[in-house]
Amino acid sequence: MAERLMVVVGYEAAELLDIACVTTPLGMANGIGTPTVPYRVRLAGPGGSPLVCGTGLTLGADEALERLVGPLDTLIVSGGVGFERAAADSRLVAHVRRLAKESRRVASVCTGAAVLAAAGLLDGRRATTHWRYARALADENPQVTFDPAPIYVRDGNVYTAAGVTSALDLTLAFIEEDHGPDLARQVARDLVVYLQRPGSQAQMSLFTSAPVPRDEVTRGIVEHIAAHPGADLSTKALAARAGVTPRHLTRLFTHHLGQAPARYVRLTRAEVAAQLLASTALPLEAVADRCGFGSAEAMRQAFTRRFGISPSRYRNAARKAE
Repeated sequence: MAERLMVVVGYEAAELLDIACVTTPLGMANGIGTPTVPYRVRLAGPGGSPLVCGTGLTLGADEALERLVGPLDTLIVSGGVGFERAAADSRLVAHVRRLAKESRRVASVCTGAAVLAAAGLLDGRRATTHWRYARALADENPQVTFDPAPIYVRDGNVYTAAGVTSALDLTLAFIEEDHGPDLARQVARDLVVYLQRPGSQAQMSLFTSAPVPRDEVTRGIVEHIAAHPGADLSTKALAARAGVTPRHLTRLFTHHLGQAPARYVRLTRAEVAAQLLASTALPLEAVADRCGFGSAEAMRQAFTRRFGISPSRYRNAARKAE
């Protein structure tokens, strides 16, 4: 094999980042590591016409989707605000289905999963997509098990990424699969990606996904939890600090944050632990103590549930990415 033909499928109102987060790492892999089997990256679209992305910028397609033939190494369908029209386009879907049969790997980014589903390529499989669209796609495609949590999912030779920058993680995984971890880490460093995340890691961080509570009592307790993760953060202690009953505090958290205080505390402690693991050389026992876990084992269990990876593996990956 002289080269790996990697084809990204775009369409009207596709997301520019969904495309670039695939094509850029692959191009960098060629230049950084000079792999023995380099990537040949092509952007394909209906008729080979220029693609007006959802942002309004125009990309020139390299290939007409209708005239493209295999074998391909990897076929990757991008997402974007135009995904519904793309998934309803019987000709586009038929060509994706045809090319998938001639591809070693098939993938989608974000709502590109809707096109794969329309082509029948996700039937009976587990998949992911952007968390905002997961429920709607699951309702429309009951034959697919959509999981809104992971940043990417592999089921056989079919890969689905959560969306936007998660395409970086998926593409780095491709590079590691094809050429080994050293090249993937080199590309990650040049991309200034803090960490190559495992596919099972949650799409959203607690600190970025949760809105600031409008309720003054809830907001005050949330700020206290973030500032003092190692303190006594039992529901009883937090309620006493807020001057309310534990039952009332639970009602406030459930209403404003969608979860009970105890669960919010566990998630916060896991995320603070991630920061300490990546930025310090503290032993795992010391990290667990600072974050309020009773032991390193308790931290491992909570951390693995939150991020899909053990604390020690997370720290090792963070060090390798430096």
